[in-house]
Amino acid sequence: MKIPSLKSGNLGLSLFVVVVMAALPVYAETMFDRETQMGADPFLPEANSYLIPPMKVAKPVGWKSDELPTVPAGFKIEALARGLSHPRQPYVLPNGDVLVVESNGPGLETVKRPKTIVMGLIMSSAGAAEKPENRISIIHDGKASVFLDGLYSPFGVVLVGNDLYVANTDAIMRFPYKDGDLKITEPGTKLTDLPGGPIDHHWTKSLTASADGAKLYVGVGSNSNVMENGPGAELDRAQIWEVDRDSGAHRTFASGLRNPNGLTFYPSTQTLWAVVNERDELGPNLVPDYMTSVKDGAFYGWPYSYYGQHVDPRVMPQKPELVAKAIPPDYALSSHVAPLGLAFDTGGNFPDRYKGGAFIGEHGSWDRDEFNGYQVGFVAFADGKPTGKVEPFVTGFLNEREEARGRPVGVAFDTQGALIIADDLGNTVWRVSSAK
Repeated sequence: MKIPSLKSGNLGLSLFVVVVMAALPVYAETMFDRETQMGADPFLPEANSYLIPPMKVAKPVGWKSDELPTVPAGFKIEALARGLSHPRQPYVLPNGDVLVVESNGPGLETVKRPKTIVMGLIMSSAGAAEKPENRISIIHDGKASVFLDGLYSPFGVVLVGNDLYVANTDAIMRFPYKDGDLKITEPGTKLTDLPGGPIDHHWTKSLTASADGAKLYVGVGSNSNVMENGPGAELDRAQIWEVDRDSGAHRTFASGLRNPNGLTFYPSTQTLWAVVNERDELGPNLVPDYMTSVKDGAFYGWPYSYYGQHVDPRVMPQKPELVAKAIPPDYALSSHVAPLGLAFDTGGNFPDRYKGGAFIGEHGSWDRDEFNGYQVGFVAFADGKPTGKVEPFVTGFLNEREEARGRPVGVAFDTQGALIIADDLGNTVWRVSSAK
């Protein structure tokens, strides 16, 4: 059984979603301070288990022609491109052109539980069931055009020399590129397979390269929330792979990462960082999503424990020997913000206080009573480590009625030092620059 899509005009299904949402239990979140879950030592409340967890999804309304996201004083924001098809990731080429990955999931996951049916209907009502183009566009001289077509749920992209690598959901592909190209028509060659179907629960495959270009790093999310599809479905998943660029051979760089995204190296170092979507259904305030440096050979707990060695009792059989090895991440972002993008400011446009800091695309919550995320957050860094609380940097993706104008995903800095944001619900790529 597939999750039914919710098309506009399907009144019966729309009414069913309304009835289901109205029948869901209410979970009070008042008096919980989300800032207690921001930083290196987050507050972790008591876990709860639900047949149907709290769910709240913002009604999608898009951006009106006169509306823009909100940025801090001293900054300006403009639409770099509109009318795209689920833009997920921006990638800035050395010549200043901006690639935009447009995609959605392959739709392979089957429905096995009542909660999954309800969640699928609600997510469809939020626009997640629209069919994308599965392509990469290029923004050149202020205009967007198709750069590379015929891809299979692409997400990550990175250029190494004259080789452009694209992480489809099931393989890393290599395409020839030379400076100034506005279109690639060659079919490309496969570097390595990636875990794809037949379930492909977390389909996004983030991608980056080492400074010397010898290795690629790709995030491979889990095939479940907490291994409910069995261990066989999790083979080589919930990991970050290190892939040899010459041979395509891979090894596990780090594991126990439920859904790692935003892979990027910290400026002027060889330290890999990622943002990670943690598990659901333990309550509206568990488990905090996080940002972390990724240590070679480290185990981060999934599915047996969270935030270090806090055991998840739902997982059977338990593996205390693995829990004992689990290390906590560096920095909690608070629960269910769904981080999908990460970029560090290397300087050149923003004020000095932002240099070296992290900008995080928080796609936004669906499984709590009060919305969380739906912003680009900023976390300051000192001596290569995050410090302080998450600061809202780009907001307004929810309007005053808590309807969704957009949802930020990937972020990147362009050659002038401005921040580029892919908004997959608003079908827009935004550019934020200093107004100085």
